[in-house]
Amino acid sequence: MNSGEKIVQEEKAELDFSQSMSYGDYLQLDALLGAQKPLSPAHDELLFIVQHQTSELWMKLMLHELHAAMRCVAADDLHSAFKMLARVSKIMAQLVHAWDVLATMTPPEYSAMRPYLASSSGFQSAQYRCIEFALGNKNAAMLKPHAHRPDLLALVQAAYEAPSLYDESLRLMARRGLAIPAGHLQRDWTQPYVADAAVEQAWLVAYRDPREHWDIYQLGEKLTDMEDAFRLWRFRHVTTVERVIGFKRGTGGTGGVSYLRKMLDVVLFPEIWTLRTNL
Repeated sequence: MNSGEKIVQEEKAELDFSQSMSYGDYLQLDALLGAQKPLSPAHDELLFIVQHQTSELWMKLMLHELHAAMRCVAADDLHSAFKMLARVSKIMAQLVHAWDVLATMTPPEYSAMRPYLASSSGFQSAQYRCIEFALGNKNAAMLKPHAHRPDLLALVQAAYEAPSLYDESLRLMARRGLAIPAGHLQRDWTQPYVADAAVEQAWLVAYRDPREHWDIYQLGEKLTDMEDAFRLWRFRHVTTVERVIGFKRGTGGTGGVSYLRKMLDVVLFPEIWTLRTNL
């Protein structure tokens, strides 16, 4: 065998993945790429499915990072938490840009496939609800859409009953000697957070002397980044839905755009925003 033939044989051996794990094996691409099952004859349904499936994958990663960040905050490991929270903000930015692709679907194109969706709706996303609950937007009514799936209900219920990221942040501030009212350290975690002037004063201590309270100041800015990105995600959702379906009711029975617009008024970490006026 000459050198040229030897090189060809070596290249063939290197490209033979029959005896080892391949790229497709590792990523389970057969299952992943086979999970798109359009129900209508509409050309654009594949876009709709891929948009929502990829969003669910990003949300899976977001929850992975959020839960880890919350554990780190609870353990006073803010350096690790900061990296995770920064990643969550980047994931939200990715989801914001994903709406640009769905916005290429016109109203007639959506109408052609809408009857095939029945009552299915993003409103029923268990992962999205867990994200909302982890960020403190607690609402018992949002458990009901998952009542038909005990496994999903248990998942969402656990997020509903657990302290939010902001709750854990306030507890950390108290451990660092900042004056957080006792009612914010142990409370019914299922209740929506209510802004408190005393909590704002605690944040102001950190923001007025960032060098002395650098970690708390940085935590406040990471939370600000995250809520900023989350607001953009919500806003882009509203405008895309209005562009595609107008003011029709959502497939899951919600008010559609009217419901989504109400969500724009929800403030997750209120004192971090109001303190800016008083700096």
